[in-house]
Amino acid sequence: MSADSGANFPRIPASFVDPASRSAELARQERLHALSEEDRDLVRLAGDPLFGRWLEQITAVGGCAHPVYLSGTTITRDASTGEVVSSYSTADEPGERLAVRCRNRRATVCAPCSRLHAGDTFHLVRSGLVGGKSVPDAVRGRPRLFVTLTAPGFGPVHHTADGQRCRPRRDGPVCEHGRPLGCGQVHVDGDPLVGLPLCADCYDYVGHVLWHAHAGRLWDRFTTGVRRHLATAAEIPRSKLGRHVVVSFAKVAEYQRRAAVHFHAVVRLDGPAGPGDLPPAWATGELLAEAVRSAAAAASIRVPESHAFGTELLGMGRELDVRPIRAFGKDEGLSDDAVAAYVAKYVTKGAADTAMGLDHAVSGLDDIRAAPVPGHVRALMGTCWRLGGLAELEHLRLRAWAHTLGFRGHVLTKSRHYSTTYAALRAERADHQRHTGEEVGHLDTVTDAAWRYVGSGHTPGAALLAAGIAEDLATNSEIAREELAWSGEG
Repeated sequence: MSADSGANFPRIPASFVDPASRSAELARQERLHALSEEDRDLVRLAGDPLFGRWLEQITAVGGCAHPVYLSGTTITRDASTGEVVSSYSTADEPGERLAVRCRNRRATVCAPCSRLHAGDTFHLVRSGLVGGKSVPDAVRGRPRLFVTLTAPGFGPVHHTADGQRCRPRRDGPVCEHGRPLGCGQVHVDGDPLVGLPLCADCYDYVGHVLWHAHAGRLWDRFTTGVRRHLATAAEIPRSKLGRHVVVSFAKVAEYQRRAAVHFHAVVRLDGPAGPGDLPPAWATGELLAEAVRSAAAAASIRVPESHAFGTELLGMGRELDVRPIRAFGKDEGLSDDAVAAYVAKYVTKGAADTAMGLDHAVSGLDDIRAAPVPGHVRALMGTCWRLGGLAELEHLRLRAWAHTLGFRGHVLTKSRHYSTTYAALRAERADHQRHTGEEVGHLDTVTDAAWRYVGSGHTPGAALLAAGIAEDLATNSEIAREELAWSGEG
């Protein structure tokens, strides 16, 4: 499928046609070139004898917005006889290639793959709360918390406060830069001022960027602190805590309106053998909550002194939310499904989804100046670029991560024993799709595969068709969910 669709429509040599036919052909060519690029590409696609098969491919990948194309073969043989059980080749496919999903988790890049990733995340988190996907159901009875850890303050910013004034004036009329220290406005959701500093010159942009760059290490300090507190409370040496109790977690990172990352995490206590093992009686939810609060207050990292910014002591913010997750919907607290859906919602967001950065790297200050982001975010990106040029901070790779404001951690991380993995979920889905409507055999088989990358993305007309397919599939999925909920089966 050539990207220059419409430019190479076949023309009939003038010597082979009569004047009337020649006139009709010229009129057809004029009509084609009067169409938009997308419409010309749609005409080309619809005229392809393999157009129906192309639609099947794009439907199979959910209307992926940026599919990857592969070319190759797969041959499955009986391991004992060498007889070919099944084979597949792209030789007869449109363009001799097969479309596969891009698997991008960000809704701003590919909404269909983002929805699929959100569904996988929901099952990954939920299985660690209620069981399933190789996790025993007994985890519902374990001590479990939903924890939110925030970044510290780097300077006063505008905020919403349930109909109250943003920041009633205090500590004098203006800052040293001549700007008001308070704000008497009542901000509503969506107000572009929310999250912006009252004074950009007073704001600690260096501290903000360095906190992002060390957020992963701070999380490690936090989890170590939780284990240390539990060991101390049980009078067990820290090195032997794993013989008594295992701390499992799954966390997701989210950008706040002030462009600072905070963490939502599920924390669970298991016995030494993992999810199927009961923790000791002393390992209660109350003790776990106490350990979380103690570890959040103690977690810190000191950045070595630099001639550019001095010394920075980084820690977690004072705002800490610790809530129990109740089993079976009883008593007060968050439900299992509510927590899983909440985490899945945020894992598909990138920095660009909340106007807090870009979904692609920048190559210099010109890219930062041209970025369609608020000035506050642009200042953070610029600070990343400036600090990234310092030899003592080279290991942080701040320039490579300027588009995410210095944060280079994974959006979702989990401990090994918490639940299943994305790879396992994808393999299970692929196996289900492969055997849907087929009788699954029990042969011992060997598969030989040879594949290579041959391209990616859509032509203009193909992009329109793929978007329509994705919209139809999303609508059908929503209707199916509503019907399940109405029938009581969802």
